[in-house]
Amino acid sequence: MLPSVPRLSDYDVSAENGFLPSEIPLEILPDIYYSQWETIVRNLQGLILSKRLRGVVDNLPILSTDLLQTEQEWRRAYLLLAFISHAYIWGGDKPVDRVPPTVSIPFRSICTHLELPTVATYAGVVLWNWKPLFPNEPIDNLENLSTLTTFTGSLDESWFYLVSVAIEARGAPCIPLMLEAIEAARYNNSRVVMECLRSFAERLDELVTLLPRMYESCDPHVFYHRIRPFLAGSKNMAEAGLPNGVIFDDGTGNSEYVQYAGGSNAQSSIIQFFDVVLGIEHRPTGEKPAHPAKPHEGTAPPGPSHNFIKDMRTYMPGPHRRFLEHVAQVANIKDYVSAHKSNRGLVTAYDACLAMLRAFRDKHLQIVSRYIIVKSRESRAHSRSMSPRNVPEKINIASRVGKEKMVGDEEKKKLRGTGGTALIPFLKQARDETGEPAIDAWARRLLSNGPGEGIARMGKMGEHASGEMEIVGLAGTWSVDDSEGGICHW
Repeated sequence: MLPSVPRLSDYDVSAENGFLPSEIPLEILPDIYYSQWETIVRNLQGLILSKRLRGVVDNLPILSTDLLQTEQEWRRAYLLLAFISHAYIWGGDKPVDRVPPTVSIPFRSICTHLELPTVATYAGVVLWNWKPLFPNEPIDNLENLSTLTTFTGSLDESWFYLVSVAIEARGAPCIPLMLEAIEAARYNNSRVVMECLRSFAERLDELVTLLPRMYESCDPHVFYHRIRPFLAGSKNMAEAGLPNGVIFDDGTGNSEYVQYAGGSNAQSSIIQFFDVVLGIEHRPTGEKPAHPAKPHEGTAPPGPSHNFIKDMRTYMPGPHRRFLEHVAQVANIKDYVSAHKSNRGLVTAYDACLAMLRAFRDKHLQIVSRYIIVKSRESRAHSRSMSPRNVPEKINIASRVGKEKMVGDEEKKKLRGTGGTALIPFLKQARDETGEPAIDAWARRLLSNGPGEGIARMGKMGEHASGEMEIVGLAGTWSVDDSEGGICHW
């Protein structure tokens, strides 16, 4: 017997808002008992600027989580302590690797309840960190959104989060739509499957146009040097000043170092939902697609079962993670379309979805180029031209990148993302894998990066003297020498 198609209400997923909460996130915890947390976050920028934050946090009382009642309150508490802990770690001239019990004890309790690690995840900085300016207007409109909390108080940081909020909201109708397609495929209703796929492709095309709005109000320099350092986690951050990770001190003397990835758009459940429902498979970064073995070659041993995208599911709220697992059990669209190749309309609709999702990932590669690759090169050039100064060097994920590239290390250091991963190779491979399931032979050639075989390519990428990328056409072939970096990545 086939498993049932998941019900959204069982997994805290909204038919209207998707993975965004159906209720507007709380702007303040209602119980005055938590007023000190609220006061710190309300004055976060001033405390960081005056270098008083760590002292204030050290002197906090250890507050119990017993007075948190609704899920909205638990989420607000998570947002508060996630921002406080990251500001505590990264908010000085050098990072610290120990978060005191005043934050660690309640934060660990809250994370256990929400099934999240003790780090600022995408859920905290995006999903639960917004409000509509006018409640009667749609929340997929960037002009109707505002953030609740930022590290820097800048419009750039707010805009950076809100573009993701709008994408989540704009993509939300795709969730019930594609569950309907799964159900229709079970009953061999090709017409409904095709209509759902066409609507899905149109909605994905809207997301492709929404993502580049990042450029409107988020300055690359501000993002790279002011915002990005606060989003970093504790994994692969030795060069940024955290060789062992971070200790969340529970006061027992037995706390151990942990290493977690920072906030990353790979932690977005809706982007992973798109992959799962379309049957797109992602391999560990660097692993090539498996080719059927020739009869005399035998069977090659399987590659590693883990990869970065799947690892990012552990940073999602528990219900959302389980929803994706359930969808993966019932996803049948790819197989259904493959079994009905003679239905040209169905095949074209499916391949169009892959093309739109691949185009979305191409847009994100362009953003990474502008916000990370170009800025890291500028940082290195600036560092070379600067005379020594008798001022303390600020160490974080942004400053260490420039330093790494200046010195003649035996091995070329690589830029790391806020998620702690080598970003561009991951993004390039994820983009390429998006086109692999294409059904039509022409579409497969069009969406691949192999030899053209006489077929017009989807586009080529050129690099300006500044290092900035330019895509000509729907997709591109990327070649970047410093091909790693860390914007919160898709």
